Amino acid sequence: MKFDNVLSEINGFGKFQMKLVLIQVFSRITLPCHFLLNNFMAAVPAHHCNISALDDGDNFRNLTLEKKLAVGIPAEQDGTLSSCQMFSKPQYQHLSGSNSTEDTLAVQCQNGWVYDNSTFKSTLATEVGWDLVCSRKGMNKATATIFFIGVMVGAPLFGFLSDRFGRRPLLLVSYLSSMMFAVLSAFSTSYIMFVIMRFFTGMSLAGISIISIVLNVEWFSIHHRTFSGIIISLDWTLGNWLLVGIAYCINEWRMLILAATSPLIPAIIAWRWLPESARWLMAKGRIDAAHHYIMKCAEMNNRSKCMATLLESAETETGDKKYTIIDLFRTPNIRKLAICSGIVWYGVAFTYYGISLNITGFGLNPYLTQFVFASIEMPMKIGVYFILEKVGRRPGEAGALLLTGLCLLINMFVAKDKWVIRTSVAVLGKALSEASFTIIYLFTTELYPTVVRQNGLGYTSFIARLGVSISPLIMLLEDVWHLLPAVTYCAVAVGSGLVASLLPETLNTQLPEFIQDIEKPRTEEEIQEKWNCKFTCYWK
Repeated sequence: MKFDNVLSEINGFGKFQMKLVLIQVFSRITLPCHFLLNNFMAAVPAHHCNISALDDGDNFRNLTLEKKLAVGIPAEQDGTLSSCQMFSKPQYQHLSGSNSTEDTLAVQCQNGWVYDNSTFKSTLATEVGWDLVCSRKGMNKATATIFFIGVMVGAPLFGFLSDRFGRRPLLLVSYLSSMMFAVLSAFSTSYIMFVIMRFFTGMSLAGISIISIVLNVEWFSIHHRTFSGIIISLDWTLGNWLLVGIAYCINEWRMLILAATSPLIPAIIAWRWLPESARWLMAKGRIDAAHHYIMKCAEMNNRSKCMATLLESAETETGDKKYTIIDLFRTPNIRKLAICSGIVWYGVAFTYYGISLNITGFGLNPYLTQFVFASIEMPMKIGVYFILEKVGRRPGEAGALLLTGLCLLINMFVAKDKWVIRTSVAVLGKALSEASFTIIYLFTTELYPTVVRQNGLGYTSFIARLGVSISPLIMLLEDVWHLLPAVTYCAVAVGSGLVASLLPETLNTQLPEFIQDIEKPRTEEEIQEKWNCKFTCYWK
């Protein structure tokens, strides 16, 4: 724990930390570009059956397009043309206002579909030979599910590996593998190849998601950890805006994937200037390497050099123990922490994506809608910074989730025709759920000890993606009772908010280094005595 004191002496909030944040902007803005890519890549434009096969001579050919559709495609109950059915023979009587079908049944589309390409030139749904609409629309939705399953698998994997081999090398692995699989997915020749590549893309991006935030928090001093957590979360908003711009300019899904992945190129180039976590190096007993990065931090922050001389091997503290995710459940206190944080992460992700995927009533095009959603997040995150500094992590997280549940509860009693009120409350609920996501990332990195921090974040991210995978399916419950989905989202938000109140507060506390620091916290005097025998500082 003494590392926090060393960090404050060499300035835990200087040019070194700012460089660390800026270098990682390139990779982190790629995350929302891929996580939300299906909003554009898998969009389903207006479509109807190709009725060219109904051409039976001049009677059909001389009709306008509107009349051809009237005699060739049945209408739905709301008066719109069917997207998935056509008549087996032209129904010319419809031109005179008659609705009879002369005993001719509507059939499924026989010769493919005609798509409205005014907004999207091509998407997964319109890809030649794929046609992921009508009976295949589930395959279109499955692309997002498979991607998030990849994220779910990648989170604990990269968490374990980065706790074993370090933050810096695993970030490079994430960069390279994310780019490789994303490019391969853009050049997929079949649907099967595409979903496999998207699975591995999600798995690789999970490494960037969890490792980058831990690396930042571990280099910031106690009083600036809140700032580090909030500033890095703003990358998500920037990436959101970037996605809107890219998608607006590029309406072909293959090129869209390549453009969304392009920020990883400067990220790979800038990786050489990324430091390893000195805190992790110290916990692993690699004192010389830790000293190297501490010296670089002191020099860049214009502080007097702190010449740290190791007088006692850190092996007495760390030994040769290799930590795994199982260590999160071996002892009582960290087991309670793992269970409670897992429940909160599930609730946060379940609620956030439940709201994000089911907000309606804007009447805006997809680009403007995405821009509005991104813009909502910016003021909320700025507000979260001041809330966290004043009231702390635990009440901030619990309050955000409980208020999200309140918004969901209010909307259950607002009539659907009052769309202005419903939309305003829904947008407020989304902003609060985004706040809960921002807080829980920072909160989790402060709760877990350094030796299992990535394992902890990987485990909780796994639980979160499980919630993401299940969340969209809850909307199917409206067939049972139209309010059941809203009741479910509300109950999960309130329940996870109550569980969040059981977590310990971490505002202005030193980061735990070892599991013993959670199981049997040492007094400040014991910490000072332990570390004073290890480091002697000489100031210029």
